[in-house]
Amino acid sequence: MKKIHFKVIKFNKVAVNLCIALMLAVVASFAVFAGVNAVSTSTTSGVYYNGDKSSNKISLMINVYWGTEYLEDILAILKENEVKTTFFVGGTWAVMNENYLKKINDEGHELANHGYHHKDHDKISEQENLNQIKNTHKIVKELLGIDMNLFAPPSGAYNKSTVQGATSLGYKTIMWTRDTIDWRDKDADLIYKRAVKNASGGDLVLMHPTECTVKALPNILATLKEKGLVVTTVNDTIAGVIS
Repeated sequence: MKKIHFKVIKFNKVAVNLCIALMLAVVASFAVFAGVNAVSTSTTSGVYYNGDKSSNKISLMINVYWGTEYLEDILAILKENEVKTTFFVGGTWAVMNENYLKKINDEGHELANHGYHHKDHDKISEQENLNQIKNTHKIVKELLGIDMNLFAPPSGAYNKSTVQGATSLGYKTIMWTRDTIDWRDKDADLIYKRAVKNASGGDLVLMHPTECTVKALPNILATLKEKGLVVTTVNDTIAGVIS
C-alpha cells in the first residue's frame, strides 16, 4: 500500500512538473513574440534606448560637455560624409562655447539637452532635475531660438522624477543602445568595434568628441554605410517608436 501511494505521489509530481514546464514554454514563447514587437515599437518607462529596429536608421549621440579641440575634426568628417546627427550639449559648455554651438546648428545637426552641470540626475531633487533641464533649454533657446526636445541624463543616471520632469517640459529621455566608452578607453580600434559590431537599425550609439573618436569616425561611418544603415538624428531614428 505504501509503495502504491509513493508511486501515485511520484506520478503526480511528474505530471505537475510537466504542466509547469508546458506553461513556462507557452509564456516564454509569448514573451519572445511580444518582446520583439515591444523592443521595436515602444519605450521602457518613458525612456528611449533605441529607435525602430525595423528601419535602417541609426544615430550617433555625441555628448559634449568639455573642450572644443576635437569638434572641428568631427564636424568636418560628418560634413565630408554628408551625415547629420545629434549633439547633446551641457549648459555650462554652451555658455562658454556659443560659436561652436552655432556652428553645430548651422551645419544642420540636431541639438539636444545634456543637463546644465553634468550631475547624476538620480541623486538630485525633483526640482533640481527640472532646473538642470530648463536652464540648458533656456540658454540654447536664447542663443539660437531653438526648442530642444531630447534629454540625455549625464552618466545615464536617472530615476522616476527625472523622466517625469523631462516629460513635463516636453522632453523625451534618451539613453543608448551601444556605448563606445570613448571617454575612458583611448583606443580607436576598440571604439570602432563597439560602434559597429552587430549594429542594426534603431541603434543609438553613444560617443564623445575625443581624439580617438576622431580617428575611428571615418571607419565607423564607412562600415555603417556598408551595412545599409543611414546615420541620422535621434529624433528621426526614434520617430517610429514614439507613441
